[in-house]
Amino acid sequence: MIGHLNLILRLAIWFLLTSDVSPANIMIGITVALLLPGRQKVPESLKDWLRVLGEVIVAIPQAYLEAFQIILRPHNHEDVITERVKPQRTPGLIFLDIFLITFTPKTIVLKYQEQGWYAVHRIQRREKV
Repeated sequence: MIGHLNLILRLAIWFLLTSDVSPANIMIGITVALLLPGRQKVPESLKDWLRVLGEVIVAIPQAYLEAFQIILRPHNHEDVITERVKPQRTPGLIFLDIFLITFTPKTIVLKYQEQGWYAVHRIQRREKV
């Protein structure tokens, strides 16, 4: 079942990149998704995938809220923090975590470190002293 979720993720990325859902592009997308090299088999939990997909749905209104906050009250402080990758994450789930962090306007992932850390740039509102 989880293999199907990886295939769907690859197809979704393909359709976002091409912006074309014609029958020919669907066939090309399926072919590309199937031909992409696999990865080592790591047990994934359907519960983890559903939780991350729920977080993606919640991130959409959060992104709009943050965009309005930045427009109405400019954020004048920025810093780079490191965040720990959640334990036992597969590459697909790590990709979705990075997508979630980068999707919101106040944060962006600068670097993923193989040791299990994200370098995250964020902006914040602080009163000038």
